[in-house]
Amino acid sequence: MLEIPTINPVLFSLGPLQIRWYGLMYVIGFTAAYLLVVHQAKKFVWDRILHKIDDLNLALIIGVIIGGRLGYVFFYNPAHYLSNPIEILAIWSGGMSFHGGCLGALMAGLIYCRRTGLNFWKAADLFVVTVPVGLFFGRLGNFINGELYGRPTEVSWGMIFPGGGPLPRHPSQLYEATLEGIVLFAILWTLKAKPWQQPYSRSWPHGTMLALFLTLYGLFRFLIEFFRQPDPQIGLLFLDFSMGQILCLTMIGAGILLWFVRKTAPMKEFPSKKHNFSHLR
Repeated sequence: MLEIPTINPVLFSLGPLQIRWYGLMYVIGFTAAYLLVVHQAKKFVWDRILHKIDDLNLALIIGVIIGGRLGYVFFYNPAHYLSNPIEILAIWSGGMSFHGGCLGALMAGLIYCRRTGLNFWKAADLFVVTVPVGLFFGRLGNFINGELYGRPTEVSWGMIFPGGGPLPRHPSQLYEATLEGIVLFAILWTLKAKPWQQPYSRSWPHGTMLALFLTLYGLFRFLIEFFRQPDPQIGLLFLDFSMGQILCLTMIGAGILLWFVRKTAPMKEFPSKKHNFSHLR
């Protein structure tokens, strides 16, 4: 049995301003993902998006925040927020949903790409392979905060969390950082060039990286939820699945469906000239 290291959630203070580890993890994650997107855009010779990355990145961040908050409100605690609607705006009090944030980012990206004429599927492929970096740092932030811990366990690496009572629990935040962060990033980053290869392959059209992310994240998160403590206001639902698992099953289904939809896209989306990168600009 281990005890979670005592880490002050406040990194340092400047008068009334507090810099917290959790916020720092998000800043590091967003920054790393941004730099990796720029690296890919240059590598795959898509010059047009280089002039729009900053604006698109901002739109996605806004989509994540709004979608994440509304996802938590409607998926995890609708009764409370319907009775106290003003608290929906109190993001600083906690309560964000990854699945809501993912949906918000997709909607924000789609709206931005349609308004600016960018190819949504190409942009999605660039951005989605970097998402696990943000997930990794975000889960580290959860661990430092001692939140979103796992279910009680007797394994030797079980940890005592300040808010989790006297029983040792699975450090599920570290499980998620490993699977949803390191492992998922390794898979997506290894395959990232597939949709950009020449001659253009119908086996990996643009959008398949997004489909792969949705499917694999949903699978990894579904498995980890067996070790994660369910939200107390909801508990376990149908077939003893958590809300997170039910959302992940939906995510897996959407990813599989998207994979087949993109692979059967009209042939006009597939350039015929070999080694011609002009269509990527």
